[in-house]
Amino acid sequence: MTHSRRARTSLPLDPAHGGGRYPGFDTIGQSQHWDAATTGVVAPRIGIPTDLRFFTPHEEDLACALTDQLLGQREDPRVPVVRMIDARLAEGQADGWRHVDMPSDGQAWRDSLAGLEQDAREAFDTGFVGCSWEDQTAVLHAVRNATGKWHGMPVTWVWSLWTRYADTAFYSHPWAWDEIGFGGPAYPRGYKNMGLDAREPWEVQDTRPGLDPLAGEGGS
Repeated sequence: MTHSRRARTSLPLDPAHGGGRYPGFDTIGQSQHWDAATTGVVAPRIGIPTDLRFFTPHEEDLACALTDQLLGQREDPRVPVVRMIDARLAEGQADGWRHVDMPSDGQAWRDSLAGLEQDAREAFDTGFVGCSWEDQTAVLHAVRNATGKWHGMPVTWVWSLWTRYADTAFYSHPWAWDEIGFGGPAYPRGYKNMGLDAREPWEVQDTRPGLDPLAGEGGS
């Protein structure tokens, strides 16, 4: 599965869920102030690796559908989280630990994607990728609300695996930084205006500081 990309980095996040709070903010636009090492780490995240190194093409399609659901990515441009996860698994970049009753992260990804496929076929007589958005959501809600073992693995740890990898990939990407007003590494220039509500000259003010994306305007 290949997602198209726009040249501009703005993610299509619904304003009701926090989108557009930092209009015009462009972390990559500050890259001329970075040193070579910082640029070398961050800039490659903008491109999508051309070759799969861990997932099969079908597993990639499943993982894209799964992570789109987890992250609410329903429109392009999308942060290419699955290619980032694929590279991480291919290089063995795990967290350095795992639960004793779970397989390795790579095997857990393969097994859990196969489990999603099986659940979708049993519930809707089609594969997970072929399900509607609403049916995919229903499959995932069933997993999220399950207890004990799910396809031979503790369901709590499976959910943790998915969200850890998806969230880490998403929030390591400059497009996500733009949405939350994070200026990135800013090295070697650094940050000089430290403290609450203290911004650098190149940072953008939050246009809706009273918005809690989880609770709506004003919080709850």
